[in-house]
Amino acid sequence: MSYDSLAEFLSQLQDHGELVRVSATVDPALELAAITDRVAKSSTGSGPALLFESVKNSSLPVVTNLLGSHRRLCLCLGTDSLDELSAELDRRLHSPSPGGWLDALKLVPDWGGLSRWLPRLVKTGAVQQVVRMGRDVNLWDLPIPRSWPGERDPVLTSGLIVAGEPAASRPFHCRAPLVVTSQNELAWYDGDPDQNALLQSVRESRQNLPVAISLGGDPLLTLATNFPGIKDPRLFAGLLRGASVELVRCRTNELEVTAAAEIVIEGYVDAANPRSSRPLSIARDNGRYLQRELPLIQVTAITHRANPVLPAMIVAKPLSEESWIALATERLMLPWIRRLIPEVVDLHRPFSGAGRNLLFVSLRKTRPLQASRILHALWGMESLGQTKLIVLVDEDIDVKNEDQVWFAVGNHAAPDRDFLFSNGLARDDDYTTSMSIVASRVGIDATQKVGRESILDPPQRLEMPPAILARVQERWSEFGLDR
Repeated sequence: MSYDSLAEFLSQLQDHGELVRVSATVDPALELAAITDRVAKSSTGSGPALLFESVKNSSLPVVTNLLGSHRRLCLCLGTDSLDELSAELDRRLHSPSPGGWLDALKLVPDWGGLSRWLPRLVKTGAVQQVVRMGRDVNLWDLPIPRSWPGERDPVLTSGLIVAGEPAASRPFHCRAPLVVTSQNELAWYDGDPDQNALLQSVRESRQNLPVAISLGGDPLLTLATNFPGIKDPRLFAGLLRGASVELVRCRTNELEVTAAAEIVIEGYVDAANPRSSRPLSIARDNGRYLQRELPLIQVTAITHRANPVLPAMIVAKPLSEESWIALATERLMLPWIRRLIPEVVDLHRPFSGAGRNLLFVSLRKTRPLQASRILHALWGMESLGQTKLIVLVDEDIDVKNEDQVWFAVGNHAAPDRDFLFSNGLARDDDYTTSMSIVASRVGIDATQKVGRESILDPPQRLEMPPAILARVQERWSEFGLDR
């Protein structure tokens, strides 16, 4: 499934009853976020997408909670369920056909055979129907929400950022919060190690860094940008949607942005004035604020469609739209992990871990100390290296059922033997660490012990004979228990 525009996806959501239009005037300062957060945390756990048609002091509508449900993620990805998509990716990864997904997913430097998925440059795009440059640039014209009282300034959270010289072999891509500090200036949250290395090169070379931020377009781009280890999310989105992403060149630099986006903000990081003069507050999905001085982007142009919609992602502790995006990332990541670690059966990052602190993994165990080896292999992955707690269970445990996982911990894990501690790089928004860059991690081996892992043989399991289960199922209607 591919969508030519955000409007096309919104139309699809409306047809499926997944979009609510809010006609009452809403204040982008706190009120819009409070409404969205309440809907996202509704009793169903999957409230609708919200299109705010009348936003105070702006003529532009705002859409929130766009991908905040399993159904909307499936509509975005063109599948009936995330598990089905994961299984399909798994089959393609193990397909022996040359030039197929295996080579594509490795993201090898030689792009031979992948031309039909590569991003394609076009001369014009809908996102440049209106162009504002120089003195006409005014970020305050955009109804960017201020989501929490500790955020002094509006924060743009759904922008897809591309940065670097176009002549570079592969520009840097990410999605990160952007604080509006003036009508032509943004502060860029620098929580990514690759981003820090890029900004360090700006300081050393003393050359400005071109930057462009895309808002809207096919929502699949948001998922692709969120996927760990992908160097060009536009190629990955092309692979998933089965069609190239069309790009258009910016008006004030040579970067290429999504032609079908709603809004694009162009600019550069000034090597002579790289950071904000005051600490800025940003809300994080751990339910806390992060405060620090941030790199600055000088805005040189804003281009947009004739009638754009601003997509906004409200950052909050779970449940939130970010929670569901993390779930989709988990399902897409599973085939890669199973290829690297064949013993892995399934994995799950529960909502309570904010998509990054907790990980449950089921594995096919055949020998002693296998769980320990797999645990360190998982921590060795860039995408999982900052996971605070990983629980390993046997393949008969449903990792999506937290009660089953903790039952396995209580029954199979001995703290002195099965709690494994390690240190790793800390997240910069982890306020629990005792050192600035080092965080402690714990893995729990909650698998059934085999061989010399235990001096005792495990007692026999409680299991009902299959014949009795079949007989009860056959006679169930006789017992009058279906009420």
